[in-house]
Parts: sequence; C-alpha cells; structure tokens
Amino acid sequence: MAPVLPVVLPLQPRIRLAQGLWLLSWLLALAGGLTLLCSGHLLAQLWNLGTFLAPSCPFPALPQTALAAGAVALGTGLGGAGASRASLDAARYPPWRGVLSPLLAAGTAAGGGLLALALGLTLILPVSLHQGLEEGLEAALVHYKDTEVPGYCQAKRLMDELQLRYHCCGRHGYKDWFGVQWVSNRYLDPSDQDVVDRIQSNVEGLYLIDGVPFSCCNPHSPRPCLQSRLSDPYAHLLFDPRQPNLNLWAQGCHEVLLGHLQGLSGTLGSMLAVTFLLQALVLLGLRYLQTALEGLGGVIDGEGETQGYLFPGGLRDILKTAWLQGGTAHKPAPEEALPEEEPPKEVLPEA
Repeated sequence: MAPVLPVVLPLQPRIRLAQGLWLLSWLLALAGGLTLLCSGHLLAQLWNLGTFLAPSCPFPALPQTALAAGAVALGTGLGGAGASRASLDAARYPPWRGVLSPLLAAGTAAGGGLLALALGLTLILPVSLHQGLEEGLEAALVHYKDTEVPGYCQAKRLMDELQLRYHCCGRHGYKDWFGVQWVSNRYLDPSDQDVVDRIQSNVEGLYLIDGVPFSCCNPHSPRPCLQSRLSDPYAHLLFDPRQPNLNLWAQGCHEVLLGHLQGLSGTLGSMLAVTFLLQALVLLGLRYLQTALEGLGGVIDGEGETQGYLFPGGLRDILKTAWLQGGTAHKPAPEEALPEEEPPKEVLPEA
C-alpha cells in the first residue's frame, strides 16, 4: 500500500522539523492559554449579566465550549513541545514513542472537534443575543418594583447597578420606563387622587408615570437630576424633552450590552481561529516526525533518508485491510484435525 502524502526527510530536515515543532508547540500552548482566559472572561461576564439574559438563550454554550477547546489545545501544545524536544535525543525519545499516537488521536478528535465547534458557535450564537437580551431586559424592567417578591428581591439593585455601570437607561431608551410600573405599590398613597386616576386610567391597573429611576441620570450633567414629568416641556426650567442626553443616559441597555458581549465573542473567535491553525500545524508536524523516526527505529540522527507520511496507505486500502482483519477475527477457527493413526506394525513370526 502506498502511503498518503509521503515526504522524504534526510537528517537535517528532520532536525529542523523537530526544532520548528518545539517552537510551534509552545505557541500553541500560549494560544490555548489565551483562549482559556478569553473564554473565562466572557463566561464571568455572562455570570454577572445572567439576570438580563433570557434563560432560553444558548449563547453561554460558546464560552463553555471554548473553555474545553482551550484546555485541550494547551495540553496538546505542552505534549508536542515535550515530544519534539525528546526526539532530538535518542536516549530520551523511547518513552515518547507510546505517547505520540494517543496524543495525536486526542488532539485531532477532541481538540480539533472542539475548536471547530467553538468556531462555528462564534458565527451562529451571537445572533441569539439580540432576542435573549430583549426578553431578559424586559423582565428586568417589569420586576424592578418587586423588591419584596421572592426571586426578585435583588431586581431593583441589579438594574440600578447595570444602568450606572454601563451608562444606559431602559431597554432601548429612557421612554421604556414610561410603559412599566417601576414604583412599588407600598410607596403609593391610595388616598391621593392623582394616584387613583393614573391606576384607573390604565387597562392593567398599573401606576404609570413619565419618569425614570435615579440610575438613569447622567452625573456628568451640570444640572440636577430630572426624573419625573419628563414629557412636559413646561415642568422644568430650560428643559427640552427632545434632548434627554443632556440629563439622562443616551443609550439603551440593550444596545450597550449587545455591543459589549459581541465584542468579547469576536475577540474569542479570533483566538479560536489562531489556536485552530496552530493545532493543525503541530499535529501534522508531529505525525510526520513520528512516522519518520519509526522508520529509523526512533533515532533522529540515523544514517540515510527516511520517509514521513500521514497514513501508511490510502483510505480505500485502510478500510479494506480493516474489513479483512475484522472478517478474519470473526471467522471461526477450523477444528484441529485429529492425528492420523499409525498403521499397525506387522509382527514377524519368530523363527
């Protein structure tokens, strides 16, 4: 059977291949470590922002898959560096001969598969962020007032911290607060006619006002924070409702968080692409180095030329050999033939 993609490797090319693999393996280990850091950072961000993301959103699967892929790439890089270093010394290489085959199999199947999957997720899952943030932020605004409802006691604090930290207001803008009741009923005076009128004028019986929480106010504004009666141009001196950015955060939290998380996923995708390329180069180089050294009995400075290859035969030949070996293994062994009985010896009559 003719080997697949054979390459003749004399002494000096074999040595340069081992030295280049040592450098590439350390670069792969570095890329795998950076992938771990990027995926861990994105996972931590999602942990903190999980309240504002719909539970059905599949986006967290991206950093989880990338975390596993980075760990495998880091292990492959460290293993490749050790094997390529040991291959330069005939006394240190023999223990690695039994390790290289499992390392190549694990790096190709587990590492390559996880990296390819993570790269695919970086192209698909960021699209799901839009709908996930829409649903999550809508629920956060609705439950802002439920400070005494089990499961939502921290909703107000988390939303205020989000708006203050990311300099945003509402879901798409400050007017989103006009359509939800964000003031708890415990702070409403039932004897106030204005409160009664507002509740009765709403079909759902909600207390709606044209105001926003304090966390929407921009502290860099030179004027005091304006939170209520924002639709009335005559309620505040020299206040124009058409320019709320002079007083409130201009952007909605959906736009800010979407850009933030998609930026992190883009950085992670770039690291995954670099890691995938380095892992492919390291695995190919290790395979050629392994097959070349096997032809010399594990000695890199052996005399003469040797041949490195990917597979010992073509795919058709490999499948045919495996089929024949499998058929031979399952074929019942023929029964052992009984030894033939020796013909009786003639007894000569005594003289």
